[in-house]
Amino acid sequence: MDVCPLLFNEYIPCHDASYVATLIPNLDLSRKEELERHCPPLEKRLFCLVPPPKDYKIPIQWPRSRDYVWRSNVNHTHLAEVKGGQNWVHEKDQLWWFPGGGTHFKHGASEYIQRLGNMITNGTGDLRSAGIVQVLDIGCGVASFSAYLLPLNIRTMSFAPKDGHENQIQFALERGIGAMISALSTKQLPYPTGSFEMIHCSRCRVDFHENDGILMKELNRLLRYGGYFVYSAPPAYRKDKDFPVVWDKVVNLTTAMCWRLIARQVQTAIWIKEDNQSCLLHNAEQKLLNVCDTNDVSKSSWNIPLKNCVDIKTDSYKLPPSNERLSVFSESLNKIGINQDEFTSDTLFWKDQIRHYWRLMNVKETEVRNVMDMNALYGGFAAALDNVPVWVMNVVPSSMKNTLSGIYDRGLIGTFQDWCEPFSSYPRTYDLLHANYLFSHYKNQGEGCLLEDIMLEMDRLTRPLVMSVLKDYPTVPTMVMCI
Repeated sequence: MDVCPLLFNEYIPCHDASYVATLIPNLDLSRKEELERHCPPLEKRLFCLVPPPKDYKIPIQWPRSRDYVWRSNVNHTHLAEVKGGQNWVHEKDQLWWFPGGGTHFKHGASEYIQRLGNMITNGTGDLRSAGIVQVLDIGCGVASFSAYLLPLNIRTMSFAPKDGHENQIQFALERGIGAMISALSTKQLPYPTGSFEMIHCSRCRVDFHENDGILMKELNRLLRYGGYFVYSAPPAYRKDKDFPVVWDKVVNLTTAMCWRLIARQVQTAIWIKEDNQSCLLHNAEQKLLNVCDTNDVSKSSWNIPLKNCVDIKTDSYKLPPSNERLSVFSESLNKIGINQDEFTSDTLFWKDQIRHYWRLMNVKETEVRNVMDMNALYGGFAAALDNVPVWVMNVVPSSMKNTLSGIYDRGLIGTFQDWCEPFSSYPRTYDLLHANYLFSHYKNQGEGCLLEDIMLEMDRLTRPLVMSVLKDYPTVPTMVMCI
C-alpha cells in the first residue's frame, strides 16, 4: 500500500479540519458542533499509510515520559509559548518538559490534587480515601492532572477537542497518559451512565449554564451517586465581579438536579451528587427539571443526542471497596444476561493468556505503555495487566451489548466505538493493539466497513516498531504483527 504524503502525518479522519469546513453551513456553531466527530464518506477517506514526521524518534519510555517527550514527535510550539507561564510545557533542548502545571494549578498538579482532597474530606484525607476510583477530566490540556492522580491509583479518562490548545491530546498520549479527542456539544459522550466518582473541569471553557443546562445534565448521567463534580473556573467563586450571572445559573442547575455544594475556595467549587430520589421527584413535580424515559442499559452511548432530562433511579447496587473492584462481577453485567461463571471464566483465561502474549511479542514490559483492547468484552485483558505499568483503553464496539458498564464497575476505563469508523486519536498513539474476535464481528458489515479499513486504522494508531495482537476464529488465526 502507498504511503500518504508527509503533510498527512497528523491525519485524524473524523476530525479533519478541511472536511469539517465543508460542513460548517449545516452545523450548529452556537453549540460547537464542529468540534464533534464528523467522519468523511468512504470515497473521501485516505487509503494510504499515515507517515511519521521527519526526525521521528521512538517515544521515551514511562515513567520518564510523564515529564519529557521528544520535540520532533510533537513538533508544535504554540502551546509552550502561550501556556509557558502556567507551567503546562516548556522547551528543553530536544525535549518538551512537562513540570506538572496547568491554568488553574500553575504551582503544580500535586498541590492542587491535595487541595481537592482536603476540600472533600474536610482536611482528613485525600481523593483516594474519599472513594475516588475513576475521574473524567473535561478539557484536560496536556493531562497533567491525570498524570499526578496515578500515585493515588486513580484512573482518569481525559479528553479535549482536537487542537483546542494545539495538539494537547497528542501531547498527553505521547507522555503515556490515557486521553482521547472528544467534545461536549450535541451528543452524549461515549461512556456509560454512572461511570465516574469524579468529574473535573478546570478552566475548560464549557458553557454549562447555556441551552437549559443540557451539558450539565450529561454530567449528571455520567456521575455516580456519591460522586463529585469539581468546577475550577472564575464563575465558581461568587465574589468574582465578572461572573455572578453565570454562577447563579450553575447553582440553580445543580440545585435542580439535587447536587449539594460541599466546598468552595480559590475559584474552585465542589458538589456531591447525593442519592436523593425524593428531591428529584419533587423538583420534577415543580417543573424544575424533566425526567428521562426508562434507560435501556443494554445499549451503548454512541452517537446519541444529548437528553434535556435526568434519570430517576429505580434500583441500585453498591460496589465493593476500591481495592476489590478489579474482580467484581457487577449487576450491570447481570442485567444484560451475563452470568458470574462467564465473567469468572473470562478473567481466569486472560490471567493465563497474558503470559503467552508477552512471550510471543518478545518485548520487555517497560517498552509498552499505551494499550488498546479493541474488543474488550468484560475487561479481562486489562485486568490481567493490572500489575504492569501500562494503561488500557477498553473499547466496546457500539453494535455489541453494553459490557462497558461492567468494565467501569471494575475500576477500569474505556469507550464505545464503531470500528466501521476511525477512532478519535492522533496517529502513533498506541504501543499495543489487542483485537480479540474483532474481525469476525465486522466481517459481514458491508462495503462501507471492510476489514482492510480496520487494518489501515490499526496502522494509523500504532507507533512504529510496535505490536498488534489479533486472535479470532480459524479463518482469522492468532497472530502478532509488527506494524
